[in-house]
Amino acid sequence: MSGLLALLDDVAAIAKVAASSVDDIAAAAAKAGSKAAGVVIDDAAVTPKYVTGFSASRELPIIWRIALGSVRNKLVILLPALLALDAFLPQAITPLLMLGGAYLCFEGAEKVAHALFPHADPVIEADFATGDATHLEEAKVAGAIKTDFILSAEIMTIALAAIPQGTVWIEAVTLAVVGLLITVAVYGAVALIVKMDDIGLHMAAGGTRVGRAIGRGLVVGMPKLLTLLSTVGTLAMLWVGGSIVIHGMEELGFGWLGHHIHDLAVLAGQAVPQAHGAVEWGAKAAMDGVFGLALGMVLIPLVTRIIAPLWGLVAGRKAAH
Repeated sequence: MSGLLALLDDVAAIAKVAASSVDDIAAAAAKAGSKAAGVVIDDAAVTPKYVTGFSASRELPIIWRIALGSVRNKLVILLPALLALDAFLPQAITPLLMLGGAYLCFEGAEKVAHALFPHADPVIEADFATGDATHLEEAKVAGAIKTDFILSAEIMTIALAAIPQGTVWIEAVTLAVVGLLITVAVYGAVALIVKMDDIGLHMAAGGTRVGRAIGRGLVVGMPKLLTLLSTVGTLAMLWVGGSIVIHGMEELGFGWLGHHIHDLAVLAGQAVPQAHGAVEWGAKAAMDGVFGLALGMVLIPLVTRIIAPLWGLVAGRKAAH
C-alpha cells in the first residue's frame, strides 16, 4: 500500500511539473510572439502580391501551398537549425541573418527598379504567352516560400531571443507553438484579404440595401487594396532587410551607422513633441528602408551578373553529373 501511495505521489509531482511546463511554454510563446509582431505584419503585407493576377479559384490553393511551405520553413528547417546554432555556434546566427536581410533588400530593390524602369521578365512572359499557368504558379509559390524563409528566420530568431533560458525541449516546443500560431495568423489574414472581393460579390447580390452597398464597396476597393498591400510589402522588405543588416553590423562591432540613424530619429521625434514616439519610429524605419534600397541596388548587378550565372554553372554541372 505504501508503494502505491509513493507511486501516486510521484505521478502527482510529474503532473505538477508538466502543468508548470505548459504554463511556461504558454507565457514564453506569448512574449516571443509579441516581440516578433513587427516582422509578422511585414510578412502579412508581403504575401498577397503572390496571388495577384491568378483566377479566383486558384487564390486559396496558392495561399495554402505557401502556408504549408512556411510551416516547413519554420518547423522542419529553422527550428532545429536555430536550436543547434544557439547551442553550438551562436556567433553564426548574426551573419546568417544579415545574409537573409541582404536578400530582402535585393528583392525589394529589384521591385523598385522594375517599377521605375519597367522590363519584361522573359520567364513570366513566356508563361503568359504559352498559357502555362501551372509553371507560373509554381514560380510564384517558390518565390513566396523563399521570401517567407527569410522573414520566418527573423521571426523565429526574435522569438528564440525572447524565450527565457530553459531546457531544450521547452525552447523547442515554444518555438513550434510560436511558429504555428504566427503562420495561422498571417496566412489566415492573407486568405481573408484576397477573398474579400468574392465576399463583396455575394453581399452585393442580395440582402439589405446597406449590405449591398458594402458589398459593392468591397468589390471596387479590393483591387486598390491589393495594389496598396503590394507596395507596402515592397517597402516592408526594404525596411526589414535594412534594419536586419544594420542591427547585425552593430552586433559585429560596426555600430556607427545604427547610432547615427538612432540619433537622427531622436532629433526628428524631438521636433514633433506631440507625436514624439511615432515620428521617431517612422524616421528610423524610413532611414532603415533607404539603406535597404541602396544596399539592394548595389546587390542587383552583383547577383544578376555574377552570383546567379555562377550558381547556374554549378547547378548545371551537378545536374549533368
